[in-house]
Amino acid sequence: MQLYAQALTYAIPVFVALIIVEAIAARIMGMKVNRGMDVIASLSSGVTNLLKSLLGLSIAIVSYEWMEARIGYFEISSSLMTYVVAFICMDFAGYWSHRFNHSVNLFWNRHVVHHSSEEFNLSCALRQEMSAFVRIYFFLYIPMAFLGVPPEVFAVIAPIQLFAQFWYHTRLIGRMGFLEHILVTPSHHRVHHAINEIYLDKNLSQIFIIWDKLFGTFQEELEEEPPIYGTLTPANSWNPVIINFSHAWRLAEDAWHAGSWWDKLRIWFMPLGWRPPDVAEKYPRQRPAIYGRSKYEPNASGALRIWAWFQFVLCMLLLYHMVVGFGQHSASEIAWYSAFLFATICSYTLLMDRRPLAVPTEAVRMGIAAAIMFKSNGWFGLEYWLPGGVWCVMGYLSLSLMMTVYFTFLERRPEAVG
Repeated sequence: MQLYAQALTYAIPVFVALIIVEAIAARIMGMKVNRGMDVIASLSSGVTNLLKSLLGLSIAIVSYEWMEARIGYFEISSSLMTYVVAFICMDFAGYWSHRFNHSVNLFWNRHVVHHSSEEFNLSCALRQEMSAFVRIYFFLYIPMAFLGVPPEVFAVIAPIQLFAQFWYHTRLIGRMGFLEHILVTPSHHRVHHAINEIYLDKNLSQIFIIWDKLFGTFQEELEEEPPIYGTLTPANSWNPVIINFSHAWRLAEDAWHAGSWWDKLRIWFMPLGWRPPDVAEKYPRQRPAIYGRSKYEPNASGALRIWAWFQFVLCMLLLYHMVVGFGQHSASEIAWYSAFLFATICSYTLLMDRRPLAVPTEAVRMGIAAAIMFKSNGWFGLEYWLPGGVWCVMGYLSLSLMMTVYFTFLERRPEAVG
């Protein structure tokens, strides 16, 4: 896990820099691809995913190392060809895990957060789940294990294959010639994120588009059908917890209302969108029209937008402080720091939603911070980098609580933006 934290110290600045470059390029090109609150929500979801990973909350039912040791039929050494074979096998597994997520009611909850943005830009590439606590697709790596791909090769290829999916989340790059026949390009992935009927559940490949063409899920981007982004049932929230679990909550509601025990059970594993007939009749749900729908944009003054950016930037600095010193902190300290950052994200995203729950969440965050300072008589070595760091943290927390109360109960809210 320490190696993962070290990788993040390089990856985080690179991703942030590329997002800034995209925003500048879009402005030069006269295109609007970002909305401030949406960008904050996307990156905040990414942080919750990182915190889950750093805490080791994602459990593998069967590890790759265990499988390879028991079913590896061949023995191959770590060579260039080994890495190539591993990359192709991992991408094949990625296609099918992605397809399962788009096909089964319960599994969609693992992936819906990534599609919840109503924009398409590099920041939404980092809008990743925190709800998949169990790795259920281990069986897709059986071919790799059978071929005897060493675990150390698997460990190297996995993050490379993941990070290689970042760049094509953009509207600024058009068609890419012959590469359109080989790789997943921005054009292909714009189709994947679109909710137009012709585009739904298409282009599921992660690196090589060939999988979609082989298995019948390919769709070209059409000039006469501009993609409309988001989900059929809009998230209508900037808060990552709400976005991550709202689909599962709706499934639980339907299971509760279902008259048949069989329907209560099978709803979780039925095709995406399936509802028990009696529930669909008694509790109909109306989805907004795809064309002409208004994007989610709750009332927010200029002051609140500035405050949200301030909170997010400070959260990112604290996250970076944590990962840089990851090796010097105990598991308990990492857990406390992660809890504080998680509460921070919940607080300011609830405030962005204009939900009164932001105030008690902010109070919980202050309680976590007080426990940290009482327990460690400091703030994770911050005093070494910033003299008087503890007093700065205390001052910031006091200001944050006052601002949260002000924006929730005292500020006159502007008209909603549609």
